[in-house]
Amino acid sequence: MSGCIALIVGAGRSQRFGGDIPKQYSPLIGGPMINRTLSAFISHPAITGVRTVIHPDDKALYEEAIEQLSSSKLLVSVKGGATRQQSVSLGLKSLIDSAPDLVLIHDAARPFVSHEVINRVIEALGRSKGAIAAIPVNDTLKKSDGDFVAATIDRTALWHAQTPQGFHFVDICNAHKICKDLEFTDDAAVAEKAKMSVELVMGSVDNVKITTVDDFKKAERTIGGWEYRTGTGFDVHPFCEGKEVMLCGVKLPYSHALKGHSDADVALHALSDALFGSVAAGDIGDYFPPSDPQWKGVSSDIFLAKARDIVLEKGAYIVNVDITIICEEPKIGPHRQAMRASVASILKITNDRVSIKATTTEQLGFVGRKEGIAVNAVATIKKSNVSMKSKQHI
Repeated sequence: MSGCIALIVGAGRSQRFGGDIPKQYSPLIGGPMINRTLSAFISHPAITGVRTVIHPDDKALYEEAIEQLSSSKLLVSVKGGATRQQSVSLGLKSLIDSAPDLVLIHDAARPFVSHEVINRVIEALGRSKGAIAAIPVNDTLKKSDGDFVAATIDRTALWHAQTPQGFHFVDICNAHKICKDLEFTDDAAVAEKAKMSVELVMGSVDNVKITTVDDFKKAERTIGGWEYRTGTGFDVHPFCEGKEVMLCGVKLPYSHALKGHSDADVALHALSDALFGSVAAGDIGDYFPPSDPQWKGVSSDIFLAKARDIVLEKGAYIVNVDITIICEEPKIGPHRQAMRASVASILKITNDRVSIKATTTEQLGFVGRKEGIAVNAVATIKKSNVSMKSKQHI
């Protein structure tokens, strides 16, 4: 396997953070902190795979955290070691069979890394063996002697190191072998010890590492720029010969079926369009054209799962969905709870975020004549403005 793999280091125990769970799994407005970090790399077009290094005791926490991250780029996690350097070494060893050209090593507790910063690190690796994101030191630095100032430090050539730190895979693996009996706080130091040249590229003031509770509160204030968006979807399918109707992923016994290229689940089609619309990502036909024979008879939960994944890739979260089914028959009431559970399962949200209602047209129009079913769907999502803020500060 060639390409560029992101190695996300999240095996720490967060001793300075406190709390009942490690900080990387703490809910940071919309989901666990680690999800935001992983999403930044999963959604980057140059990243071919993402592997997370976790603490051996955190497997259940990690699996629960990533339930909403459905991506072929997300590789199986590996166990870390007692120190950061040991965790990175174990992560690198797990990638030997994949043999990527490049590897980006990033802290799970830096959830605000932008695509622009990732781009700069990758671009630098086209001319250097290693490259790290960093920002110049702007504050005046003092050396202390107890409680008093002993000297002022020249800050001219000083930088705050950040992650991602990128390297040619073979070179950083060799560097870690050379330094296996030493201990460093970042991979640039490992590379330096192995006499690798490491280029500095501009990071971002937003690319902070969350270490303490105060850092976490500041991060929540940063994310305060949430915006809510609403998308709507509408679809109609006529009846045809058959013995059951598929609605919201549930088979309802009936004297007819619904006609369509797929399984004709008119409710999931409308809801998929509502989700696509909420992030201005086109409509269901853009991803699953009815002219394509591969979608003939396919289950529509595939369509809705794609819409869910697009929403997540856009840095958004599903707040709730509301589906109105318009038909004279079949009766929806007896199946309502099963339908809610089905939709919630596909979207990976709780049942209380799914509303399903039914109404008739009082025997007016094609629905009133029992010629088909119409569905109107509304989806509300919550989208972070952090990415826009990051661009402003770079």
